[in-house]
Amino acid sequence: MAQFQEMMRQQLESSMDAELEKLVDTVTGADRDVCMKDFKGFKNLFHRFLQVKGPSVEWIKIKRPPEDSIQPYDKIAARGLPDSVATSLNKLVVVKLNGGLGTSMGCKGPKSLISVRNENTFLDLTVQQIEHLNKTYNTDVPLVLMNSFNTDEDTKKILQKYTHHRVKIHTFNQSRYPRIHKESLLPVAANLSMTGQNADGWYPPGHGDIYASFYNSGLLDKLIAQGKEYIFVSNIDNLGATVDLHILHHLVSQPNGKRCEFVMEVTDKTRADVKGGTLIQYEGKLRLLEIAQVPKAHVDEFKSVSKFKIFNTNNLWISLPAMKRLQEQNAMDMEIIVNPKTLDGGLNVVQLETAVGAAIKCFDNAMGINVPRSRFLPVKTTSDLLLVMSNLYSLEAGSLTMSPKREFPTTPHVKLGSSFTKVQEYLTRFESIPDMLELDHLTVSGDVTFGKNVSLKGTVIIIANHGDRIDIPAGSMLENKIVSGNLRILDH
Repeated sequence: MAQFQEMMRQQLESSMDAELEKLVDTVTGADRDVCMKDFKGFKNLFHRFLQVKGPSVEWIKIKRPPEDSIQPYDKIAARGLPDSVATSLNKLVVVKLNGGLGTSMGCKGPKSLISVRNENTFLDLTVQQIEHLNKTYNTDVPLVLMNSFNTDEDTKKILQKYTHHRVKIHTFNQSRYPRIHKESLLPVAANLSMTGQNADGWYPPGHGDIYASFYNSGLLDKLIAQGKEYIFVSNIDNLGATVDLHILHHLVSQPNGKRCEFVMEVTDKTRADVKGGTLIQYEGKLRLLEIAQVPKAHVDEFKSVSKFKIFNTNNLWISLPAMKRLQEQNAMDMEIIVNPKTLDGGLNVVQLETAVGAAIKCFDNAMGINVPRSRFLPVKTTSDLLLVMSNLYSLEAGSLTMSPKREFPTTPHVKLGSSFTKVQEYLTRFESIPDMLELDHLTVSGDVTFGKNVSLKGTVIIIANHGDRIDIPAGSMLENKIVSGNLRILDH
């Protein structure tokens, strides 16, 4: 049986190799070189995908991480900062994961170009933050954007806007991998073009691709030659992911032989974060455990806030020389995420992906730092957008800070219904963003609009049934209220 399976595997691999060869033959020149590099990474992933037998973790081997492997942020910050902050900053590069589109929020183009606060986009805020650092400390921290083939062209057009800002901006592209038929396990695409039906044949393979594509782009070597030692990587839609000088100082002040090569910022789980990846000790190494790797029988245990108390914010600090070493030794070992998709025409395909944090087990002296929740402020939906646009936060030099007027540090729980999903429609439903300083919980469902200067406090639930409409009048103050039925404010 094992022999037969091995034969089948080899057959699949050679069929895949033949198909990839055909695809490569459809291009020439520089495109061909890029394509060859991409396919080398894909072949490696596909080979491992065919080898996998059963789950990537044995539940019985999972242990809690040792106490000292996850440090509290307060302990790191208590060391204070040296006079030479600039020296540390000049060793840093900020990398933002910029491969995503704004489709889930009803927007065309890169998500980073959505306006989130005072007409500023995610990208504007990032540039402002780094420029502020460079001006304050007279440093040269560059910004690197990892684009995908979906976002590269639009992002590059917009970058001209920052020509006179004090930030050097570099970009490189994530790999382009072929989607494969769920049944035949062969590529869907007939050629390398990105138009028509063929466009569905390709995908960017998750942010774990950063190691290979950063290395392949030549940018990794270029930055090391400039004396850069660490990258701070985060999702561009996480508005809490700003450069933290205490974490940076902790990294560069370690003696060379003991230097930490990888830091994952984690934060305490709440009921809203039960699906987030967590850190575990596994076979003597610190390792990221994602919900997709958990056997079905243990999913509830994984979601338990008492057993797994922290989750990965995807704010990561990684040593550039270590990245180069592991890449050259072909020692990046990340679990494969098998992502099934159904294309518009109904075809079932599979995407093979990896997660950037999964490489933690490959680095020396890796650690977690348990950071305040404020460093995790992702904007995935218009409910999140409402929070960051409101008076809960003040904006200074591109960074959002919770207002000191809010009495408790947690953010309100906001759930906006399907009438608010798309950004354009969401914006038409608010004449101005309500005062939310004393809000705990907001649920809005149905056809609801808000007038100017509305104030929301405590728990507010507003439900317009199908066919009804609710207009919250300008100047209203709703405190611990449930509003339902029909409420129209007519123009006079």
